[in-house]
Amino acid sequence: METPVTQQGRDRRGVSPLAEAVGYAGLAPFLAALIGVGLLPDIEQRDLAQRLALGYGASILSFVGAVHWGLAVAGRWGWSPTVIGGAILPAVVATAALLVGGQRGLGLLVIGFGLFWVYEHRRHGDALPPDYLSLRRNLSLAVCSLLSLTMILSESAGLR
Repeated sequence: METPVTQQGRDRRGVSPLAEAVGYAGLAPFLAALIGVGLLPDIEQRDLAQRLALGYGASILSFVGAVHWGLAVAGRWGWSPTVIGGAILPAVVATAALLVGGQRGLGLLVIGFGLFWVYEHRRHGDALPPDYLSLRRNLSLAVCSLLSLTMILSESAGLR
């Protein structure tokens, strides 16, 4: 049975302004990669920008699964196949995206972020603070959009 995330016995509903700012600042590497793929003059530089999107996206996808792992380890959530799968599968998808690479890897990351958002909201929506869920929705939408645009722009940039 999952219990809401609490702090010192009190229900914690808010996300701190600093945490929210850091979350949104975390979009900067995705934006930099998109701009790099689209505007850098050299194919090697564009390839590096695409790899930035892949590497950073894989790290962040693993990170969102790790939040669930931490809640289970801390005893906030019970250990169940769903919780374990939700905590581990993002890292598996992220690794697969890195191995596949290129546009297909970016597409796999988009799918991973999108599915994790649906899973988190449908399966754990009652156990997580509304402000956290709202922030995760906004960040997931932005990440999926930026990665999708990077994937689309990669084609015209001469990247696979």
